[in-house]
Amino acid sequence: MGYANPDQVGGGLLTRLYSRAFIVAEPDNSKRVVFISADIGMVSQRLRLEVLKELKSKYGELYQQDNVILSGTHTHSGPAGYFQYTLFWLTSKGLIKPSLQAIVKGIVKSIDIAHQNMKKGRLFINRGTVENSQINRSPYSYLQNPASERSRYSSNTDKEMVILKMVAANGQELGLISWFAIHPVSMNNTNHLVNSDNVGYASYLFEQEKNKGMLPGEGSFVAAFASSNLGDVSPNTKGPFCINTGDSCDNPQSTCPVGGAKMCMAMGPGTDMFDSTRIIGQNIYLKAKVKTCKPALGHSFAAGTIDGVGAFNFTQGAVEGDPFWDSIRDQLLGEPSNETQACHEPKPILFSTGEMTWPHPWHPDVVDVQLATIGSLAIVAVPGELTVIYFLSQEFESQGTSGMNVVIAGLCNVYTHYIATYEEYQVQRYEAASTIYGPHTLSAYIQLYRGLARAIATNTVQDLPSGPEPPLFNITSLTLVPAVSADKAPTNKTFGDVLQEVRQQYRVGEVAEVTFVSANPRNSAENVTEHNFLTVERYINISGSWHVVHNDASWETRFYWTKGSGGRSNATVEWHIPSATEPGTYRIRYFGHYKTTPLFKPAVFYPFEGTSSAFKIISL
Repeated sequence: MGYANPDQVGGGLLTRLYSRAFIVAEPDNSKRVVFISADIGMVSQRLRLEVLKELKSKYGELYQQDNVILSGTHTHSGPAGYFQYTLFWLTSKGLIKPSLQAIVKGIVKSIDIAHQNMKKGRLFINRGTVENSQINRSPYSYLQNPASERSRYSSNTDKEMVILKMVAANGQELGLISWFAIHPVSMNNTNHLVNSDNVGYASYLFEQEKNKGMLPGEGSFVAAFASSNLGDVSPNTKGPFCINTGDSCDNPQSTCPVGGAKMCMAMGPGTDMFDSTRIIGQNIYLKAKVKTCKPALGHSFAAGTIDGVGAFNFTQGAVEGDPFWDSIRDQLLGEPSNETQACHEPKPILFSTGEMTWPHPWHPDVVDVQLATIGSLAIVAVPGELTVIYFLSQEFESQGTSGMNVVIAGLCNVYTHYIATYEEYQVQRYEAASTIYGPHTLSAYIQLYRGLARAIATNTVQDLPSGPEPPLFNITSLTLVPAVSADKAPTNKTFGDVLQEVRQQYRVGEVAEVTFVSANPRNSAENVTEHNFLTVERYINISGSWHVVHNDASWETRFYWTKGSGGRSNATVEWHIPSATEPGTYRIRYFGHYKTTPLFKPAVFYPFEGTSSAFKIISL
């Protein structure tokens, strides 16, 4: 049913056809709705009446005309003969009772199963764009629409997919309904095998993934890819060609110079209709899936960026691994699993951090997402580095909260490296290789932040699930940094003594420099709450005292520590004299702590200081 071709009769089975039922009810059972997506060409009036009749005999007034929605996926490779109006009999050989009764029975059975397995839970909605899966099969007609209407859209087809996901209160995923505009006609009118076409294949992929180890049609997770506004949308993305000459027949009449309209047929992206069905079905399945992966870093992560180039022979844009480095990785850290490698494609994995657990996990698998509003300001706390601007204003607008100013606050709460777009991910430069949760990372974040924005806008924050808690590892101390050894001063010197003096006179723009006998700066940093390593001081003639004009936080000063052998070290202080410096007498001072380790006693730290000779600053 679909092509209206009387020669297209059943000749076998490629895939089974299913009815997928979803029941959503208020917690108090005051209201409920049933949505059915059935693998058939369309729903006939006769079919609907027969289904409602069966439901009434089973459930009374619970499921009736006003709360039952029957939707056909529009596969053109399903049965005909379930219509009561004459027109539909012409190419289907009338009303075929066995076909009708089989469809009625399957739909009612699916409702029975859903009715018996209802659980308390939550609904989630998300949207996304599907690319490379559809064309407008009547572009000339589309161009007749007003320009003002066409300018509202980026394409002459609706590329948006809408997903309703159902999750039980205990977190069990129950199923989803995906609505997307595409004709299930990847299998053309020469096909004689019953099948559910591209959308049915998408359902098959999703259900096989979620119901692991189960046969098709078994398992608790149900995924429906239902029809939407598909009127002029074709999956045959190569467009129409004359099958006798190979020339394009993309013209208003869809006709060929030789053979006319009969020779004009659109082709899908595959090598044949089976391959095209697989490709298109997989495309829409992958978009609906929006699955993140176990964390992993790609080869281009080691290449660095133009801001800081990496090491060895790693390069940006690597979409293939390197046998040398991969073998070293496998020997030292272990080979990434097939699942992780497939999930991260096209990223070649350098470090499969999500599968590395010694001595503790290498990357987080529980990530915080947060959204806070202060008046009309919404702060999106993102736990990583976004490569794209994403605003949630529309989520607030749609819920009646207008005028929100949305700002992205990056690197919040936990670090998850980069968040590249799906398109950026495909070319695997540094940022994509560092998008550790795979190609759908951004989509997952968008889904979560949309949910937070919607909850704030509708004042339902209290209903949000808290999600899993991140682990707190029992780590008291784990460091490879050795303890500070005892400090030693050179013979006949003490800590703070000047080793290289300043000059007697400087001009603005020059650098005053002095080197002192030093001790390890960690002594001060680890034992004194507030410590200043240096000061630049000016002599005030009126008061006869020194006044601090710069310290170690000043842009103009620099402190260098050089470690020697045997506990000895030097500290050099530079003062890059700014142009606004007033002429006068100055000096540089250095402050530190040295460490001693008495025999059989705890270490002791002593403060010390050093001072340069006074010097003059003269104007130019």
